[in-house]
Amino acid sequence: MSTKRTATPRGSTVRHIETTLMDEIAAGALAPGERLDEMKLTERFGVSRTPVREALSRLVAQGILIPGEKRGVRVAQYTREELAQIFEAMHEIEAACARIAAQRLTLLARLEIETAQADCVAAAEAGERMAYMRANEALHEAIYRATGNPYMAEIASEFRRRTGPFRAKKFASSQDLIASARSHEELIASIFSEDSNEASDGMRAHMAASFKQTLAAN
Repeated sequence: MSTKRTATPRGSTVRHIETTLMDEIAAGALAPGERLDEMKLTERFGVSRTPVREALSRLVAQGILIPGEKRGVRVAQYTREELAQIFEAMHEIEAACARIAAQRLTLLARLEIETAQADCVAAAEAGERMAYMRANEALHEAIYRATGNPYMAEIASEFRRRTGPFRAKKFASSQDLIASARSHEELIASIFSEDSNEASDGMRAHMAASFKQTLAAN
């Protein structure tokens, strides 16, 4: 008796490819200007070109990828001025997220933030750059979720995806990872204080230092 294979809905496949690539861009696994090969992606995900093209089109529409030569696409690149403008906006939304998270902090949100920070420390101490980048993204995502506002969280996440490849360059050594992980401690303490002003100021200080390091590395 033969069994029928259940086909995966194309929409789910497209979302999987889109999310995977977004995560890799945010973590710096794909560098600014790096070309994405459509054929290699079809082989990697084991799919036809159609869902790959649709996922890439979605990322182009979001500004995360840009059209390249010969109908190809590349990870978005920015000038120093453009990067400064993006970070300026990013500072504001991150500070707002920290402020609201401090006001609405729940035990679950606190646990998610603590868990993400523990992962950051473990990855930093092991010198695992990619693992640290992913844990770092998870930490900020946990702060966004703590706001209880999915719209604000999505806006903040978009900024992190756009700047991921640029921020990744500042982590050139294990010492950089450890210093970054330690810098989270003061930020987290400001949010856990449940003082909205302290949390906002803490995030602004954290983001200002991050931007300075990012510009120096790019």
